[in-house]
Parts: sequence; C-alpha cells; structure tokens
Amino acid sequence: MKKEEDFSEWYNEIVEETGLTDKRYPIKGMNVWPAYGWKTMLLIKTAIRREFDSRGHDEVYFPMLIPEDQFQKEKEHIKGFDAQVFWVTKAGSNDLDVNLLLRPTSETAMYPVFSLWIRSHADLPLRVYQIVNTFRYETKQTRAFIRVREMQFIEGHTCHATFEEAEAQIEEDLDIMRSVAADLCIPYRVIRRIEWDKFPGAYYTIGVDTMLPDGRALQIASIHQYRTNFSVPYEIFFEETDGSRKPVHQTTYGMSERMLGAVVAIHGDDKGLVMPPAIAPIQILVVPIPAKGNAESIYAEARKMAKHINSHGLRAHADERDIRPGNKFYYWERKGVPIRLELGKREIDEGFVTAVRRDSGKKTRISTSELIRELGILLKDMASSMLKRAEEEVKSKEFDVHDPSAIKDGYNRMQWCGAEQCGRKIEELSGASLLGTVSGEKCSGGKCVICGTATDNVVYVAKTM
Repeated sequence: MKKEEDFSEWYNEIVEETGLTDKRYPIKGMNVWPAYGWKTMLLIKTAIRREFDSRGHDEVYFPMLIPEDQFQKEKEHIKGFDAQVFWVTKAGSNDLDVNLLLRPTSETAMYPVFSLWIRSHADLPLRVYQIVNTFRYETKQTRAFIRVREMQFIEGHTCHATFEEAEAQIEEDLDIMRSVAADLCIPYRVIRRIEWDKFPGAYYTIGVDTMLPDGRALQIASIHQYRTNFSVPYEIFFEETDGSRKPVHQTTYGMSERMLGAVVAIHGDDKGLVMPPAIAPIQILVVPIPAKGNAESIYAEARKMAKHINSHGLRAHADERDIRPGNKFYYWERKGVPIRLELGKREIDEGFVTAVRRDSGKKTRISTSELIRELGILLKDMASSMLKRAEEEVKSKEFDVHDPSAIKDGYNRMQWCGAEQCGRKIEELSGASLLGTVSGEKCSGGKCVICGTATDNVVYVAKTM
C-alpha cells in the first residue's frame, strides 16, 4: 500500500507488519504490544522520565480503580468522562458497596490523597508524575496508538501556593515538550483550546497538536491549568505562614502513546517505518556480506563490530541469520533502523564499512578507526534532517482562509470574534473543529468570518484524527 494513495490503510498495515502492535486481542481497541513496539514505547518513556526527573518531579504510582463517590466530586469532570468510563460493579457474584471505575485519567484517584500529603506551605510545590494505563470507551473507529480503549499514558500533576507559580509550571511543561518532540523529530503547534473544548474541570487547556500526512490534526499532549477547580472540592488546602488556609493551585500535563502513532505517520514511507534515532530499538544494524568460504570470519567481525558500538552507548545489532543480505536489508528497512552497516571481506581488509541511512538512502564510507565518531555525526544529522523535512511538510499545510466552507486539509487560520455562536457556525460550515488560538498570533484589520465584527483574533481550524 502506498502512503500517498491511502494513508489510513498504509498506516494500519505498517504498524502491524513491523511488529509495533498486534490488534488480534479479543477486545477491540485493547491491543498487544509485541517486543519491537514495546521497546520503542519504553524509549519514549525514558525520554519523558529524563525530562521530568531532571526538573525535580517525583515518579509515583496510584491504583487503577477509582471509587465512584470520589469521581463524582468535580461535576464538570464527571460530565466530560461519564460516557467513556468502564465500570466495575461486582466482586465475584457480590455487588460492590461502592461502584468502581477503571481510571480514564487520574485526578480523582490522586487528589483525595493529595489532601493528606499537603498540610502547610512547606509541602509545596508538590510535583509528581506517573506512567500508567488509562481506559476510555472509545466509540469512534479505533486506530492503533491514536484511538484505543487502553492507552499508555504519562501524566504530571502539580500543586502550588499561587496561580503565578502554577503558570510558571506550565512554561516548564512546554520546555519538556520541546525536548521530547526533538527526540521524536515531530513538529507541533501549541494551541490554547476554546472554552467548549477544554479538559473537563479545567480553567484552561493547552493542546499540543501535530499534523498528519492526510491533513488531519492529532493532539499528542495537553497541559491544563486548573486554578482551584479541583482543590476546593477535594479539600487540598495548605496553611499559610499567617495561619490562614488556602486551596492549592493545580496543573496537569498529559502525554500518551499517540506520540508513537505520530512518529509512524509523519516519518514512515512506502518502505515502512523511519525511526528517529533517539527512540529506535536498534540504531545501528550490522549486516555481514559473506562470500564463499569466509562466512564464519565475516560473521565474527560483524559480532565484534556490534559489540564495540554497543560498548559506546549506541544500540547495535548484527544480523547473523542464514538468509540473503538483500532480504535482511528489506526486513530492517521495513522496521525503520536508522543506519545499516554493510561489512564484507573487502571492507575488513581495507579497514572501512559502508553506512546507509534509512531516511535518505545515502551511502557513506566510514573508516573503522573513526566508526563511533562518524556514527554519532550520522545519527545527529539524520535526526535534524527528519525534523526539518517534517516541519516543511507542516508549513505546506498551513492556510489563511476567509470562507469556512472552503477549508483545506491542514491548519486553516481564520479571523474569529471569539463568540461561541460564531465558533459553532465555523465548525458547522467547515465540517472541522476549532482547535483554538496560538499565543501572540494576531492579524490587525481583520473581520470575523461569520459576523463581520472587527477582530485581530486568529483561530486554527482543522479536521482531527
């Protein structure tokens, strides 16, 4: 299947054929993670852990089951999630005294405990995160990593003494996003959601969106400013130095396996995956090219080379299977390994190796004495090239539009007065969603595309995945 001919079918084919997921589990939207896909997801989690840990966030783990009475404390929250909840109502044949639900997100699991952890200003700020499974009854057509019913989810939760400190935390979250997205070579837009599309219970929500090749926006992360919307009902108060009791100000930051879906969609090609070097389970593949009578010695050198590369902190693998080198090339190209090293008798005798980049197919002759240094340069340049190419692709899908009924596939920027009735009309006419506004992006002298009111407000409109 060609990517440009049918992106949806291409995507479904690639994620299964390359061992990222197995959708044959007997519950729709709850997929198996085969080894290759799980290793990739673990590397994404490692990148995220690095960013949280380096900024003083502590990793925690809360239970999967949430009591119904705790879930119901924040009314907007339950209204937003009620239709997606998986309920647990029995233990064996006995009805439970209090119904339980599988966490769709963890605010209502964490915050009753936060009220016990936080007593005074000395307990603030509280900054924790957890990496867990979340469960939502996705009623739309499921799609691996993008629309699933059991999701790998990373969520940061913070509590602060003031709104200003919570706002500073959101700026830090955006720094984390920059670092993680750089590892994934993914371009993105930071878009403040409109009021009717914010997270249930939030004061405001920031969506982190990327653009897929079919011109649909995909939210890969979100940041929420809660103010005291959760701390008041969950009684998360702290004692100030003057003895007064005040509710904490809270934020959350969520990311999910959708990031892996974005990597597949944005970087993959008709040959298969193209893995960003930072999250590739195998960064360097060594393929021995034996001739008659020297296979054993060539395989030994390939093993030795892979071991040498691994000892310098890179992830290398020597493919010693008894199949043709061409078959190995095809197999590992499909899986997106960033760099392939071809090693034959001539290369060994002359002290070099041929390196082939997965993104461009470009071949480079590398001296074995400079192998580690040159591989580092190649991996860094490959990541840079992948990000640049992806950014150029996104820019080609950004349009200034004056007629909501004439939107294009991609980001459509248009003038909007900010009134909900006009926003709803834009969505109706376009058949797309108002994503929201980008900080600092204004257009003087414009008029709302619906009511004609003078406005400098620019709203992003796109079809979504």
